[in-house]
Amino acid sequence: YLTETELEHYITELLPTLCQLDGLEKSFHSFYVCTAVRKFMFFLDGVRANRVRIIDILACSFLDDLLELRDEDVSKDVQEQNWFSAPSALRIYGHYLNLDRDHNGMLNKSELASYGSGTFTKPFLDRVFQTCLTYGGEMDYKTYLDLVLALENRSEPQALAYLFRILDIKGCGYLDAFTLNYFFRDIQDQMTAHGTEQPVSFSDVKDELFDMVRPKDPERVTLNDLVACGQGETFVSILIEFRGFWAYEHREAISSEPSDGL
Repeated sequence: YLTETELEHYITELLPTLCQLDGLEKSFHSFYVCTAVRKFMFFLDGVRANRVRIIDILACSFLDDLLELRDEDVSKDVQEQNWFSAPSALRIYGHYLNLDRDHNGMLNKSELASYGSGTFTKPFLDRVFQTCLTYGGEMDYKTYLDLVLALENRSEPQALAYLFRILDIKGCGYLDAFTLNYFFRDIQDQMTAHGTEQPVSFSDVKDELFDMVRPKDPERVTLNDLVACGQGETFVSILIEFRGFWAYEHREAISSEPSDGL
């Protein structure tokens, strides 16, 4: 096993050998190491024991992605897709700084509300701050990185597990109609506020969500159901942000739009 601290030491010692990171300022190194380590911990420390198995590190592609930065010739496109690259790390940290309007190095609920499309539902944001590690009601960079990893990889089992914990307001290991309605009411409120849509009935959405997942128990969605159905990303997105719901509602129109260059 490697603990989080040992992983931090390993990546810190590796930094001078990664020529693609030569341009990073020394003052950013600690933030870079934190960014890199979080990906290993988020995906490989499923039981949150604060350690990862060395065999899992070797078996996954993360180490290859990291060591790829030793090559002098890495295309811009490849770097942008690589979580460990300088452009990626600077992008993520830059977003964090932009959200931190009061410049105290932490994010409160109203600051996090501006993340991405800025359409997270209030119940989702409330639950993020209830279930995630915070300090005086504010989120530090490490906690933020976990959230980013979950939101940017919503189809992955680890991300779904993270988001499921947030959605599971009763802590009972399943999502029922009450829980789905708890989150969806805010979507309906946003639809009314935007004034552009006729609010959709929860009953219709509930039926679609259960049809999407086809859980073993027809009235309860478990994490296993969500992972197995292959539609977990869509299911979660509908409940946590207005943009996700809007994209689902207009999926046919979106899919029929001509692609660039065609």
